[in-house]
Amino acid sequence: MNNIKSPWLEHYPSKVPFEIKPHHYESLVDLFEESVRKYSSLPAFVSMGTSISYNELNLLTRKFATYLQQELGLQPGARIAIQLPNILQYPIAMIGALRAGLIVVNINPLYTSREMQHQLADSGAVAIVVLANFASKLENILRSTSVRHIIITELGDQLGAFKKTMVNAVAKHIKKMVPKYHLPRAVAFNDAINRGSQLLFHPPIIEGTDIAFLQYTGGTTGISKAAVLSHSNIFANIEQFSIWIKGSLKEGEETVVTALPLYHIMALMGNCFTMMKLGAKNVLIPNPRDTKGFIKEIKKYKVSIFSGVNTLYNNLLNHSSISRVDFSDLKFCAAGGMAMQISVAEKWKKLTGVAITEGYGLTETSPILTFNPLGGKERLGTVGMPLPGTQIMIADRTGQALNIGEAGEIYAKGPQVMKRYFNQSLETAHAFSSSGWFKTGDIGRLDEDGFLTILDRKKEMIIVSGFKVYPSEIENIIAGNHKVLEVGAIGVPDERTSEAVKIFVVRKDTSLTKDELWEFCGKHLTLYKIPKHIEFIDELPKSTVGKVLRRALKEEELLEV
Repeated sequence: MNNIKSPWLEHYPSKVPFEIKPHHYESLVDLFEESVRKYSSLPAFVSMGTSISYNELNLLTRKFATYLQQELGLQPGARIAIQLPNILQYPIAMIGALRAGLIVVNINPLYTSREMQHQLADSGAVAIVVLANFASKLENILRSTSVRHIIITELGDQLGAFKKTMVNAVAKHIKKMVPKYHLPRAVAFNDAINRGSQLLFHPPIIEGTDIAFLQYTGGTTGISKAAVLSHSNIFANIEQFSIWIKGSLKEGEETVVTALPLYHIMALMGNCFTMMKLGAKNVLIPNPRDTKGFIKEIKKYKVSIFSGVNTLYNNLLNHSSISRVDFSDLKFCAAGGMAMQISVAEKWKKLTGVAITEGYGLTETSPILTFNPLGGKERLGTVGMPLPGTQIMIADRTGQALNIGEAGEIYAKGPQVMKRYFNQSLETAHAFSSSGWFKTGDIGRLDEDGFLTILDRKKEMIIVSGFKVYPSEIENIIAGNHKVLEVGAIGVPDERTSEAVKIFVVRKDTSLTKDELWEFCGKHLTLYKIPKHIEFIDELPKSTVGKVLRRALKEEELLEV
């Protein structure tokens, strides 16, 4: 353990082991097939009112895997891209691809053609499953990729004959969501499944060390790189997370709302695979930005598990219909991806009676490294303590361990940590210390009980007259003003102090003035942390999971200088 102190072990939740046992599965496919055996008739996924059971999912994924293997001739290790929102076709395509021994490359459906081209070309994907809504973007860049096989699906394709016709017609002809495209060699998703049903599947041998996903980082602090995540990496994190939460949940009885996109590592591991291991019913939300429709959907179910990011919770809390949702069955709410603002967490607990349990992780760590204890033992403002088998160290600039309570870069080790980036040997070398620690690029500190607090991204820290200012602290304080809906903080050049704090504020109450905000900041922030510049805007730039993109704010600021 490199003589690194592990203060969290003395305060671990009861019945949670310090390490995970060697698992008896070789792959995520083994995990899925066991879930099918245990929960065969139970609902696995629900989308737009249509449900499929674990056994139906087993049959559909097997047919799709057979099509990929037998008709397309894709060999184990070939890369297949999936560009879908949260609809039933996603788990069918993703699990089917894994069953065929393929490597899944998740692509954000909202990406531009340029962003798609980068990931397709970089990964060497030879096949893609894409929603018809985005097929025109694929057509634009197809020749500059290795893609030879295109499978296209429409929103309603797995909703049954009548609903399929209705949903697809509305999307195409009324909402005009499907731009024209010309991909004559493309195959319809349902046709691929039908063809697979007529062929014989030969299950490949899949080992834990085999690559399951090339999972691209968000690219919020630089070029988007693919983390190489093996079956063992993902499964280790499933084990770690399920051990941590299972005392509060019952197998085969839970209903989880999945609003975060399944192509994102947080939802993929936590909402998809971990909930599958527990036999939960997964309610898929295709468009969580439609807050009214989102609330209308969750009112139909007895939701017991909810996950999201700060922005998602905040949007729900600020919609008038949220008070009419019955949260009496709610047991567990999780958050990650960005700092949870204390004011938002407190409002959510007041509304639902259930605290938001915050965790921390990265794409490169499958993703969860730390999580707060459940059962009312969470510490608001922290991201909890390391999961079983995970080591966390706070390091100085030279990579040496700092003392408890000191702030520095967060280093991590554990079975969930990737071994490398795909085709990026230099980036891989930069990402690991000489002793094998993964360098997260985040700044944090451990307290004496082993709880981790995230202060900010290393690259986003603001230096004012030599003093370190963390944007998340500024945002957390200002979000507590009842007239503020959202806020983002960045550093801007300043002749006198080197950098100064600038905030971008989306007002909840249009009567809010800059003078009011400066007065508010003066009561809660020390002088050098008080924003020198305030700009009111209509909307903050965000990633697809709702993370405020400070880099985009900074780029926009530089353009205006």
